[in-house]
Amino acid sequence: MSNEIRLAFEHPSERADATAPDGPLDRISLRDHIVEVEIGAFQAERGITQRICFNVVVEVRPLTDPVADDVDRILSYDRVTEAIAAELAEERLNLLETLAERIAERILLEPQAVRSFVRIEKLDRGPGALGVEIVRSVDDLSTKPVAHHSDTTPHPHVVFLTNAAIGSPNLPRWLDQLQARAEPVILCVGLPDVDSPKTGHKMTQRRVDLLAIEQNAWMLAGRDDRCVVVDTRTELDWAMKNGQISVWAPSKIVLDAVDGPTVGPNDPVALAAWFSGHVEASDLLLIGERPPTSSPVPVLVQDIAQSGL
Repeated sequence: MSNEIRLAFEHPSERADATAPDGPLDRISLRDHIVEVEIGAFQAERGITQRICFNVVVEVRPLTDPVADDVDRILSYDRVTEAIAAELAEERLNLLETLAERIAERILLEPQAVRSFVRIEKLDRGPGALGVEIVRSVDDLSTKPVAHHSDTTPHPHVVFLTNAAIGSPNLPRWLDQLQARAEPVILCVGLPDVDSPKTGHKMTQRRVDLLAIEQNAWMLAGRDDRCVVVDTRTELDWAMKNGQISVWAPSKIVLDAVDGPTVGPNDPVALAAWFSGHVEASDLLLIGERPPTSSPVPVLVQDIAQSGL
């Protein structure tokens, strides 16, 4: 076996040693750190957890002063495991490559870190371990666009419209008033009046019902061009910053949420309440619907006939 092939399957610590840049660099490593998590792009990987194994090596700048046995002066192992836990908690991901990239970037934000080797393997998807390994350096971070974050998080006004409200002749007037508000607006809808197909299986029925809500969202979009259907957090963030009225298509955000809703699409008002908390909304306005039993944000109720928003 050639040296290149041998190194390709060695632990990241050996890979780091073989590709070390000029000058001495210390290394810390995490070996065989196993976590159970839901991840994967295939339908068979949804709704279940699987074992993921992490091996990480971080090259660090040597300290010029004595360490003095002070843990606060070094890049500790906890920072590596915390980076893994933080990225796993951020959102459900489809790709190991995405997870590895984010973990490496988070680790390289540490002042001492110079290069990060991240190997991630799925242990339950076959007879062997299936995985990826990436290498990133602080120089890679410097070439990425810098994300400029606002000092304040947008707190949208979430509005739930019943089917009667969607079909109301007052809809254009309501949209006029919503568009004039200072805070961003996100519209939520429920299931259409026609029954969804019945699959006889809980998980697949959930997907069918979520798609039925999305069909209803597109029906609303067809009523007025100002209503734009969005299904990702990235699109929602852009819309909130640019004054666009969004209509929430729930499938992706619901299915990808680490702490997903305990309610299903058959209770769309409760689902809208969960979503309001997920996006840190200022409040949830219900037009033509009764309030849910609980909500993470304040709930306002308006009758269709008397709604003045």
